[in-house]
Amino acid sequence: MGARGLDDISTSLFGAISLMVRRMRQSPAPGELTLPERSALGRLDRGGPATAAELARIEQISPQAMGITLGVLEDKGLVERRRDEADRRRSVTSLTDAGREMLRLKRSARARLIADALADGFTAEELRTLAEAAPLIQRLAEKI
Repeated sequence: MGARGLDDISTSLFGAISLMVRRMRQSPAPGELTLPERSALGRLDRGGPATAAELARIEQISPQAMGITLGVLEDKGLVERRRDEADRRRSVTSLTDAGREMLRLKRSARARLIADALADGFTAEELRTLAEAAPLIQRLAEKI
């Protein structure tokens, strides 16, 4: 396939994925966490315990802003902060069981939105095509 064909595919995928992400972000989620709160929880879930500075660097925000976000999440019981054993001046933040459950519920709600949309007007053949495309979209996301 030539460069023109790849450009067309990439433009179509970008548009479709962007629209899906926007719609998913706009849909209600359990607990109504802010985007920074959801992002911090997701990072802790994927990467494990981290300091506020590490999370801030990954999210490209100030350590102060991340500290505020983590404070709110701690007040809600979704994360806990403990002194770093290697450097007692730092705190390490990790998810609590309630934080993991919040993520699970959020993912379940989002997956339910997609399932409901798929059940409304997609043919069996289109569903098979989407099922076959899902691993390819996952692999594409991992390469970006």
